[in-house]
Amino acid sequence: MTSTTAAAKPNPAATPAKPAVAQGSFSFLKQSKVKPFTKKQLISLFRGLGSMLRAQINTADALKYYGQGLQDKVMSDALTKIREDINAGVSIHEAFKRTGRFSDMVIGLVQAGSDAGQLHEAFTSLASRFSSELHFNKAIKKATVMPGVIISVLSGAFIFSQLSIVPQVQDMLKQVSQSPDGMTAIAFKVSALTKALWPFVVGGAIAAGITIWRSDKIRNLILGLGMSKWRLLRMMILSLRQMTFLSTMRMLHANGINLAKSIRVAANSVKGTPFYQELRDASDKYEHSGVPLSTAFAKYTSVDSQVVHMLSIGEKSASLDSQLAMLSQMYEEDSENYMASFTATVNFLVLLIAVGLIAAVFVGTFLPIFLMGPKMMNSGI
Repeated sequence: MTSTTAAAKPNPAATPAKPAVAQGSFSFLKQSKVKPFTKKQLISLFRGLGSMLRAQINTADALKYYGQGLQDKVMSDALTKIREDINAGVSIHEAFKRTGRFSDMVIGLVQAGSDAGQLHEAFTSLASRFSSELHFNKAIKKATVMPGVIISVLSGAFIFSQLSIVPQVQDMLKQVSQSPDGMTAIAFKVSALTKALWPFVVGGAIAAGITIWRSDKIRNLILGLGMSKWRLLRMMILSLRQMTFLSTMRMLHANGINLAKSIRVAANSVKGTPFYQELRDASDKYEHSGVPLSTAFAKYTSVDSQVVHMLSIGEKSASLDSQLAMLSQMYEEDSENYMASFTATVNFLVLLIAVGLIAAVFVGTFLPIFLMGPKMMNSGI
């Protein structure tokens, strides 16, 4: 009886094996879906943490206070996990890293700030960096998205007029046995051509948009072609890339991260562009070949000669932080100026295209009615 009962009992050492595998698989799937926090979320977080740390509140309590009552449940849970890890003895930067929601740049700066006892400065620097990036991202979207929407709407109106309104006018002329001539005949031919081609044109535009959106190579190829043909676009993009990299590098180096690592981590801010691999190569040459930083940038990157010159001055005079700060400010100002010129140019081009599309809708739709009106009246008589 006793042996039967004992045999019937499950082996506690063996039973968890299968659930453990399933749980591990589920954990892997869950981690693979983790998305980083947005720049807007990070700005609010780091500003709040920086202000509390400056008020002599310890990091764990600052995380607790910020997370309490936070409507963003994902952010609140992540901060709770970070606080629990810190209380369990995990280093601050490792606790941030375990969430999977912070970039290498954030982790590196948190580590540098923690090691130097200046974590509040690290959080403040991160908030400032993300604020600047968000500002320029909004400016780029404003300069490109809205014009694209306007052109798309007007193009849709043109296609609708050619497929729906113009054929009705053509049918009216057939009913009164009138044949089109002159501009009217041309308008009807344009309508027939639009009717035959619009599915291919619209489908091709949608396919091209999806391809450009999903493929970094195609996007860089088109952007490179545009930069080679349009000087203003080239100057704006190069200024934005150099501003982003230099300001991130300055922030990292000013908070105690060595130059080679600062370059590698800052290169992530321009990842997906040809500039990224150039910076990684320059970092490797500087760290392993012993060449000066300015020489590495001059030989292995496409940065402006002004950047190389000022980095050389910074190395010779031991004022690299000051030179990086000056270069960051200079390129930020240049980027704002180029962005304003680019936005004004794009708005003017959009205005011309909009006028052209409106004129096409008017000519294709209403001009045949005006021209054929007398013939229709005469036929009625």
